Amino acid sequence: MATAMSANKAELLAIATAVASEKMIDKSVVIEAMEEAIQKSARNRYGAENDIRAKLDPQTGDLRLWRVVEVVEEVEDYFKQVDLKAAEKLEDGAKVGDFIVDPLPAVDLGRIDAQSAKQVIFQKVRDAERERQFEEFKDRANEVITGVIKSVEFGHVIVNLGRAEGVIRRDQQIPREAARVGERVRALISKVERNNRGPQIFLTRAHPDFMRKLFAQEVPEIYDGIIEIKASARDPGSRAKIGVISHDSSIDPVGACVGMKGSRVQAVVQELQGEKIDIIPWSEDTATFVVNALQPATVARVVLDEEEGRIEVVVPDDQLSLAIGRRGQNVRLASQLTGHQIDIMTEEEASEKRSKEFAERSKMFETELDVDETLSQLLVAEGFAELEEVAYVDMAELAAIEGFDDDLAEELQSRATEALERQEATFREARRELGVEDAIADMPHLTERMLLVLGKGGIKTLDDLADLATDELIAKKREAPRRRQNTDGPPMKKPAPREQDKGGVLGEFGLTEEQGNEIIMAARAHWFEDEETPAPAPDADAADNQEAAHADSDQ
Repeated sequence: MATAMSANKAELLAIATAVASEKMIDKSVVIEAMEEAIQKSARNRYGAENDIRAKLDPQTGDLRLWRVVEVVEEVEDYFKQVDLKAAEKLEDGAKVGDFIVDPLPAVDLGRIDAQSAKQVIFQKVRDAERERQFEEFKDRANEVITGVIKSVEFGHVIVNLGRAEGVIRRDQQIPREAARVGERVRALISKVERNNRGPQIFLTRAHPDFMRKLFAQEVPEIYDGIIEIKASARDPGSRAKIGVISHDSSIDPVGACVGMKGSRVQAVVQELQGEKIDIIPWSEDTATFVVNALQPATVARVVLDEEEGRIEVVVPDDQLSLAIGRRGQNVRLASQLTGHQIDIMTEEEASEKRSKEFAERSKMFETELDVDETLSQLLVAEGFAELEEVAYVDMAELAAIEGFDDDLAEELQSRATEALERQEATFREARRELGVEDAIADMPHLTERMLLVLGKGGIKTLDDLADLATDELIAKKREAPRRRQNTDGPPMKKPAPREQDKGGVLGEFGLTEEQGNEIIMAARAHWFEDEETPAPAPDADAADNQEAAHADSDQ
């Protein structure tokens, strides 16, 4: 019998060791699972109401089974309590309030008990394995990993990573890339999430950071930090652009990334299924970087609009299609790379636009300032575009224009101020007709024109304004890069604007985030005033008078 027990002990420890080794988890977790399974089986045998504990010695394999009971004066729960007389038989010196151990004989697990114990152990081990996987991968986001394709389910690729599984969702795959079961695949770990079914490891082959990491593996100078990839943009499976800079003047960043006879860049291109990669020298000067980003097209002129975050690029007529690229791909990638909205136009279009703007501004000055055409055109030629610029510019600057003097400058500023006041009055009347209350006009940074725009957007009371988030108020509209219609094919359908492209109600006015916050907080101020103002205490004399009046009326 002793030999049989020894064999069972050895077998238990061997199973625990084997499971821990196979699942790469701590042996103590398996021992704990076994103890929990034995406890469950013992409760089934002796009664689930009992507080039964089990302990398996990890060194010898000895199993101890006991019941914990509380010593009480009067027993109410016979499963978990004993009286003092019965307790003294179990433990000398027992007193009321003690918890003592009642040893139990080992149980023989029947077929059903063994199956139940097996499920408990499997569940415990599975939970430990999932936790181990999560701990192993949770800090490995943005790391390139290699795995074997296990299966393809509904277009999503399941990848065996050795100790875990990852998934490349359909939208994170390179288009038209064939995924075959059993093939090795490299991907970037985009994020790791904890889930009831285990850790979810999301992989990507379409993100620009995957291309960055591939270059770091192929180009030692990038890995060492001598060359830095400052920006990247991808159209997965088709074309990509990266902006690189060298921190060592003796090393050409573009040449280092290309490699001898293109060996380095070709290794990345092959991994990305033939994706064409433009390697561009990065520059702190925005205009220079935009010119580089639009390669291979030649740029004639770049006009920056810092306030709007837009860039107008003028190209020769024969370079227009090259600058825009097939289906707008080149300008779209250049826009993503530089972080600026890029508008492509030809010399003729640029000239027409300048002429149109010149005519519109001249006409505006001619009408609002009541001056002749020559004088209005002279103001536009000197760079004036708005009435505010004329009204609030230093008078000396205005008088310094050829043909102007102090008297003319003073008169122009006076007329500009009057014109602005007329506009404000017109806007004020219009917004009042819309029902925009005057309380909103007291908010900082808001002009009557802004109030009119708010009214047209349905913002008519302080509460309407206070309910807005800052982005909903001031966010600028984001538009797609300008593209020319492809005359070779059918007309392209204009996509519906996305929610994030619509911008804030006052997005056109260029308010800063700080100003937006100030407006919103000022609009919300009355909420807190209402909370802080205590309700007026009832007037005792008034209450007495009211009661007397009721009494008189009753009589």
